[in-house]
Amino acid sequence: MGAAEADPRPRIRAEAIRLGFDAVGFTAATLPLEARTRLEAFLAAGHHGTMGWMEARRDQRADPRALWPEAVSVISLGLSYAPEDDPLAPLAEPRVGTISAYARGRDYHDILKGRLKHLAQFIARRFGAGVKVFADTAPVMEKPLAQAAGLGWQGKHTNLVSRRHGSWLFLGEVMTTLAIPPEAPHGDHCGSCRRCLDICPTDAFPGPYRLDATRCIAYLTIEHDGPIPEALRPAMGNRVFGCDDCLAVCPWNRFARATQEAKLAARADLLAPPLAELAALDDAGFRARFAGTPIKRSGRKRMARNVAIAIGNSADASLRPSAALLAGDADPVVAEAGAWALARLEGRTE
Repeated sequence: MGAAEADPRPRIRAEAIRLGFDAVGFTAATLPLEARTRLEAFLAAGHHGTMGWMEARRDQRADPRALWPEAVSVISLGLSYAPEDDPLAPLAEPRVGTISAYARGRDYHDILKGRLKHLAQFIARRFGAGVKVFADTAPVMEKPLAQAAGLGWQGKHTNLVSRRHGSWLFLGEVMTTLAIPPEAPHGDHCGSCRRCLDICPTDAFPGPYRLDATRCIAYLTIEHDGPIPEALRPAMGNRVFGCDDCLAVCPWNRFARATQEAKLAARADLLAPPLAELAALDDAGFRARFAGTPIKRSGRKRMARNVAIAIGNSADASLRPSAALLAGDADPVVAEAGAWALARLEGRTE
């Protein structure tokens, strides 16, 4: 590396932008004590629910060098998926399902990981450094690293907030043996605002900057495999995959422009899919409809369970046949949710 490249950041940043990333930052391969403390408190309280993988690899999650001892620096990268329209609009239509904005287009893992690999190859060639890439599939605390790298800050909803991109960034990392000057951590700009906390339908925030995933609709509809607690079902409304409420109300979103990545743009058939159509999907139909999207990874069982609950919340008698169909499903979790929905539509339960 010549004298003109004593600081590799400009060249790496330029290449990352050329590859299509919207945000780039640099930090050391370590985490601040606050991030590690928050993780321990989160796990100790059981707020990770059935996500046992979070606890199983907690040491690696708390320290990037425990994951890769040779790592010296982390390049944090963001890709905007800001929606073009109001992602909460389908909530007002009880006969359709509401799908989180991040899942309405192509699976971001495929897009993000491909670009991370290209950037890593560039760094390896240009600087002769070792590299590893991570895209939401390894025990990496992406949001604290992104804040340390200057991309934004973890808001009161615990997600990253960016001045330019609001709450709509996919995050990925390139860890490297290359020594890169770290950038200043981003400060917190939530102020006294608590819109994200107040809008949560299930009261999943015990306090600012704290999340109880076991009450979070995103966790319940995507990560949780068993029956959803009955007490939480009415608050789910017609959310069949994820929840954007706390993200969508963030005032910083007013600076975000819709994603420029065509592959992340919402598919028309995923903006407000009729619940009756979703209820009728068998395994093959589910795989065909959601091919190439993050939804496919969670499987038909969870979607069918979620659809049953949305039907039960619809107060629409025309959806009784769909509820009955799900009540007869071969999977007991789906069948139980379908029976609950049918009872709700028939007025046999509160």
